[in-house]
Amino acid sequence: MEWLVTLFIAGFVFFVISKTAIVVPQQSAFVVERLGKYSNSLGAGFYFLMPFIDVVRYKHSLKERAIDIAEQICITRDNVTVGIDGVIYLKVLNAERASYGIDDYVFAITQLAQTTLRSEIGKIDLDKTFEERTNINTAVVTELDKASDPWGIKVLRYEIKNIAPPKDVLAAMEKQMRAEREKRAVILTSEGERDAAINSAEGRKQQVIKASEARKQQQINEAEGEAQAIMSVATATAEGLRSVAEAVAKPGGHEAMQLRVAEQYLSEFGNLAKEGTSMVLPANLTDVASMVAMATQIIKKNGNGDSPGIGVTPIERPFTPEVRAG
Repeated sequence: MEWLVTLFIAGFVFFVISKTAIVVPQQSAFVVERLGKYSNSLGAGFYFLMPFIDVVRYKHSLKERAIDIAEQICITRDNVTVGIDGVIYLKVLNAERASYGIDDYVFAITQLAQTTLRSEIGKIDLDKTFEERTNINTAVVTELDKASDPWGIKVLRYEIKNIAPPKDVLAAMEKQMRAEREKRAVILTSEGERDAAINSAEGRKQQVIKASEARKQQQINEAEGEAQAIMSVATATAEGLRSVAEAVAKPGGHEAMQLRVAEQYLSEFGNLAKEGTSMVLPANLTDVASMVAMATQIIKKNGNGDSPGIGVTPIERPFTPEVRAG
């Protein structure tokens, strides 16, 4: 009989310890009530409660939670119905207010997110809903954060997952997008052709400019070459004339010049006779005779056949061309 009492007492003690000794996990908060009234909030750790007086009434996770927002029908400003769903991210900051500020904060925030989203979608046209998603998300988060602050809840983010317009509207939007793409393609093609034509014209322009510059440089080089050649010829001619003038100025130079002129005259006259059996003589035949006489006198004057400053080749016989009356 005594062992039954001992067993009962041991079981009772174990029951009391199990109810009074609790362990709060990390990132959790337990709300403790003492005799039905809020006592305190317990963070992570090991605690002893007063038996039959303290009770853990609420348990909250302090981790960030993602709550799915079911799809709902919204009407845009241009009276188009679209189905929109999303996801909301929130976190419990105050366990006491989350326990006593509202009965079910998840349900409340979900409903508030849907109503706020419908209000924001009604302010914009359908075409703007896709490009204004970031602004819509920001507006929903702002409104939810204001409403959930008394509940000890912090709304971190709201993201729209899908926007589903009606099928006929979606088909019209696809046609519009296809037309816009074709328009951009035509514009880009025309701009490409324009740029290609401009580049081609610019290339031809540069080619013409380079060719004209090359011709200009060529003409300059040729002109400079011709000028240098003329200058060289003129310099050589001047040197020759200077040498001849110096030779003529010396003793015997004048006679040597006369002899040279006479020889050249007779030589060219003889070449004319070799070209045919007949020729027309000039009216004044004394020029030929005077040239022959001058050359003979110069040779006789020097005696031994040399002339100052010039070598003389004696004429073996006078040239007697056939004279034909003309």
